[in-house]
Amino acid sequence: QVQLVESGGGLVQTGDSLRLSCAPSEPTFSSYAMGWLRQAPGKEREFVAALDKIGGRAYADAVKGRFTISRVNANNTLYLQMNNLKPADTAVYYCASSNFFTSTPKNFVHWGQGTQVTVSS
Repeated sequence: QVQLVESGGGLVQTGDSLRLSCAPSEPTFSSYAMGWLRQAPGKEREFVAALDKIGGRAYADAVKGRFTISRVNANNTLYLQMNNLKPADTAVYYCASSNFFTSTPKNFVHWGQGTQVTVSS
């Protein structure tokens, strides 16, 4: 089973940037679509961004224009570049893989442990 390990979270101020990384335990990008999801305290897990096997991308409306999902196949690493961060972006961010391109959280089959992002006002 693929294991996913996120890194790059932290405490930042409004308007700052962060880049999250996700390192799968084995080559994954040719077999799975990938995504980033997040969960804020007291809220359900929600979709943030997805990247399919051939490079198609999708974003939640709340992050469109500020976040960019990408991957480097040679490094087998998935990224989420987050710019102009807002307090509403505060959440635990999860890397996940799915068998098809999707924005529905329940369709993701492998999940990382999550990394905390906190944006102060």
